[in-house]
Amino acid sequence: MSERPVYIDPSRENFEVFKSLPRDRPIHMLNLIKFRDLAEYPEGHPNHGKGLTGREAYAIYKDAFQALVRDSGAAMVWHAPMECVVTGPQGEWDEAFVMGYPDAGAFFAMVKDEAYVRDALPHRTAAVADSRLIRFNGA
Repeated sequence: MSERPVYIDPSRENFEVFKSLPRDRPIHMLNLIKFRDLAEYPEGHPNHGKGLTGREAYAIYKDAFQALVRDSGAAMVWHAPMECVVTGPQGEWDEAFVMGYPDAGAFFAMVKDEAYVRDALPHRTAAVADSRLIRFNGA
């Protein structure tokens, strides 16, 4: 049996589909996250070798990206601690939440923002072992 593929960042094909969808209506983004046991920061990053867990690094990421999008009208729509999996394997995901954006433009602005790339994204990359990001119509 082959190992299941993991996904950290969107594929070019999936991102092209995302970009082709309407940009002028609210969207919701479902985030499913599996953390690394230990965050993997690159050499030279201030958190390299500090022994942060993936969950701790992701908490830094969430604080940073929420601060960056706050003025755009983006906000956490739903987040709650996971209790158990009813359908599917236990332990597949460590965290699930839904972010709401006033429109896809607000999401694009975030991912292109230099502050996001510099101050938030490295923590996500260090923290995440696997993820899914699924867009829903938020209207």
